[in-house]
Amino acid sequence: MKTSFIEPAILLNAFAMTLNIPLTAQYVYRRIWEETGNYTFASGSNVSECKQNRSDPIFAFREEVQKKTSLFNLQVEISGLIPGLVSTFMLLSSSDNHGRKLPMVLSSLGSLATNIWLCVLSYLGLPLQLLIASTFVGALFGNYTTFWGACFAYIVDQCKEYKQKIIRIAVLDFMLGVVTGLTGLSSGYFIRELGFVWSYFIIAAVLIVNLTYISFFLSDPIKESSSQMVTMSCRESLKDLFYRTYLLFKNGSGKRQSLLCLLIFTIVIYFFVIIGISPIFTLYELGSPLCWDEVYIGYGTALGSVSFLISFLGIWLFSYCLEDIHIAFIGILTTMLGMTLAAFARTTLMMLLVRIPFFFTMMPFSVLRSMLSKVVHSTEQGALFACIAFLETLSGVTATSTYNGIYSATVAWYPGFIFLLSAGLLILPVMSLWGVKYIGWEEGSYTLFAPEEPSEHTSE
Repeated sequence: MKTSFIEPAILLNAFAMTLNIPLTAQYVYRRIWEETGNYTFASGSNVSECKQNRSDPIFAFREEVQKKTSLFNLQVEISGLIPGLVSTFMLLSSSDNHGRKLPMVLSSLGSLATNIWLCVLSYLGLPLQLLIASTFVGALFGNYTTFWGACFAYIVDQCKEYKQKIIRIAVLDFMLGVVTGLTGLSSGYFIRELGFVWSYFIIAAVLIVNLTYISFFLSDPIKESSSQMVTMSCRESLKDLFYRTYLLFKNGSGKRQSLLCLLIFTIVIYFFVIIGISPIFTLYELGSPLCWDEVYIGYGTALGSVSFLISFLGIWLFSYCLEDIHIAFIGILTTMLGMTLAAFARTTLMMLLVRIPFFFTMMPFSVLRSMLSKVVHSTEQGALFACIAFLETLSGVTATSTYNGIYSATVAWYPGFIFLLSAGLLILPVMSLWGVKYIGWEEGSYTLFAPEEPSEHTSE
């Protein structure tokens, strides 16, 4: 018997992704460290022994490793840009007619293939450049934005009322906080006790379990309800994808179009900053003056993941007294504060305390997605989330490439510059949200469908 309970698939994918990100970042860093010079990488060393004297050779060596790591990450991200964009847009747009499971399955297959290759790469010590090729191949099947876009569309399909959508997404954020927090906390111990090979093997095993659940136990109501539809040719399907995305912005009143564009701009720019800065945190913590080991990196990742839990509680509490747009403002402004403080963190205690303003970082994602789902018709949800996922893929790859390039250029004279830049960029989503408020976002007052469906303008 099949179920419509999507949460296990999301949580298993979150575990794999949360463990993979710091694992790969530290694996690349260590490999480049070993290949750059004759210094031995001291795993589990005392943080207080970090060399901060600029005249010391190890100080210059650390900066050189950070530059090379940033540039290598830039090459990896660019390699997956084009295939990731194309596959994400096609898979999510077609999910309105062919079901939400296909994007989930294919993106999970891509992640599985990449992790198996990383396991082989770390076991045999193959050239690190092969990671670029595996990223390209994996992106052909989609990426994390493909998976999450399909999952959010699946949830929206099941929730007919606006408040039901936002509460379910917030509950999901809470569950993600528990999983990602525990995974981040244990990631350092995975590396220290099991090593990279077995850690990648565990990720691959989790992805296999997730694929089994999605393929054999998860239902797909859209595919079942559209089983009688006439099959279109590949060319017709592509034309249909682009046409429905075009209609998404063409149909409806001028108010709907303005709200749609402003909300998408807000979430994409915010996504750009958050995704761009995430890998920089690890590089920043590995370098001087912090020089964290894998366990401290795990502590930092776990504290960062607490934002899922706090964001859930924030949405739950704030929803009783604040409108959604004000909740989004709180999340963006507190994140801006955290970025500013991180630029001046020079000790382990300061860097850990800096994570506190980031506790509301995830709130804007949940609220903005719910606001967007309210603006379009139920039959446009797939096209909407395909558009968002496409832009998030483009934004994410552009962000990590840009941030790695800027960090490699500024790490020598001021490593914290990238955090100040991020705080400045967050002014843009704040301004666009003010635009939404100025146009007139009225809580629960409408679902701005296309003109041909005027009867859908209801008040909840």
